[in-house]
Amino acid sequence: MTLATPVISVILALLFCAVFLALTGQNPLDVYIAMLTGAVGSAYGLSETLVKAIPLMLCGLGISIAFRMQLWNIGGEGQLYMGAFAATWVALSFPELPAWLLLPLMVVVSMLSGGIWALIAAALRAKWQVNEIIITLMLNYIGSLWVSYLVHGPWRDPKGHNFPLTAPFSPSALLPTLGDSRIHAGLIFAIVLMVLLYVVFRQSRWGYEIRVIGANETAARYAGMNIKRNIYLVMLASGAICGLAGMTEVSGIVGRLQPNISPGYGFTAIIVAYLSRMNPLAIGIVSLLFGALQVGGYYIQTFGVSATVSAMLQGAILFFVAGGEVFTQYRLVVKSVKGAVARG
Repeated sequence: MTLATPVISVILALLFCAVFLALTGQNPLDVYIAMLTGAVGSAYGLSETLVKAIPLMLCGLGISIAFRMQLWNIGGEGQLYMGAFAATWVALSFPELPAWLLLPLMVVVSMLSGGIWALIAAALRAKWQVNEIIITLMLNYIGSLWVSYLVHGPWRDPKGHNFPLTAPFSPSALLPTLGDSRIHAGLIFAIVLMVLLYVVFRQSRWGYEIRVIGANETAARYAGMNIKRNIYLVMLASGAICGLAGMTEVSGIVGRLQPNISPGYGFTAIIVAYLSRMNPLAIGIVSLLFGALQVGGYYIQTFGVSATVSAMLQGAILFFVAGGEVFTQYRLVVKSVKGAVARG
């Protein structure tokens, strides 16, 4: 059931959304075929699906680290924005640096920024047991509004015709791309991190500690594991990888900082991590699925169908995955009422 539940959840979500499409006069099968065609039916569609999947992979990997230890980092979106802000600061401050130096510096600073942003919630949880869900959720809005303030104010490009954009990055601050497509080196970052985290979770002592603390914090404490230290380390790593996603967006796609650089990647990544059961390799596959949903959602607009079908599908998948937990985490026991009454 653990393996079957995600697959069944996707199928049920498709059937569930088909009912709403039919009620609005759309043929569900035609809509789904159009979405599939737009996402994978051409070289351009495939490349765009990969482009959308890259930040989902990175944020999904970051969030999965925290989720494994039962730390509910809902702040991937804000950490992405803070990573984008830090990478932009480096790109605008040192445009004369060569690419071999500037790009690694942008990577490091963006990861530090995202990690430090996540450490705010970690410190409050470790010291005073403040619920990290509320803190990370609120920090999302602070991060996105901070970026909005910068691009509308001190960082606005004076040559940008009054649009809320920073100045374009220098060529040395842009991630290399694959041919004429928009697929950038962020894909390499995601693949390397998938393999690295898979090994860490399976083979390392730290991965074992994360698993034990997530399963039973009391037992982990009696075993001598340092709970507070692991809270800091896990949230730092989680936020750092989400921050890297922000760097790849501004350096690989946009080439400058602008508001709304993320259409909700940090939130969608929560569904990705949950649907993948926090398995790093599965996160890559599920990210491709959700990247295809986004691209397919844009494509069906040409047929007069709203792109919100994609968002509806994502929400339905999360709903059915959460509901599927009943079959994997709980056991239903039917007792005889007549026997209970007789014994009474």
